[in-house]
Amino acid sequence: MEQGEGMQQRTRPGGRGREAPRTRGATRPNARPTVARRAVSTGGAALRTRAPQPRRFTSRAVVLSLVLLVLLLAYAYPVRVYLAQEAEIAAYEQSQELQAAKVADMAARAKKWDDPEYVISQARQRLHMVLPGEKPYVVVDPSRAQATDPADVPGTEKAPRPWYGKLWSSVEAADKQ
Repeated sequence: MEQGEGMQQRTRPGGRGREAPRTRGATRPNARPTVARRAVSTGGAALRTRAPQPRRFTSRAVVLSLVLLVLLLAYAYPVRVYLAQEAEIAAYEQSQELQAAKVADMAARAKKWDDPEYVISQARQRLHMVLPGEKPYVVVDPSRAQATDPADVPGTEKAPRPWYGKLWSSVEAADKQ
């Protein structure tokens, strides 16, 4: 078998295969059609054409970006819920710390009442009590004296007011607020 018959020819990087000896009038079966060459203008610079630009986004890139966008939207709500729960947990922990401090303060106050001297001092201060055999004195400061209306003293009966007086006082009370 000859080289050109029955076997495919290898092509070289230039696009041409091994050439068989040419015979006159015979054309190659795999020959490409010849392209007419452009005439070079002698009048100046050659007109350059731009190479076709590749598309910016291929279909794969678009699909990938859509998948990433859907994943981002799918994870946005759970992340927001997670962060809200973390903030709520932090608020509860802070509240718990405040409550623990309050309980400790109340326990310290309750422990003071176990001391008899503290009980006596509180009875003197709050209830104006004295121990047996002591004489109590009440000092009245005239600068703090306030004029009191005898009708405002607790335990005394107030004179009944007419209905229109009650109505007018309720209107005035509502107007103040």
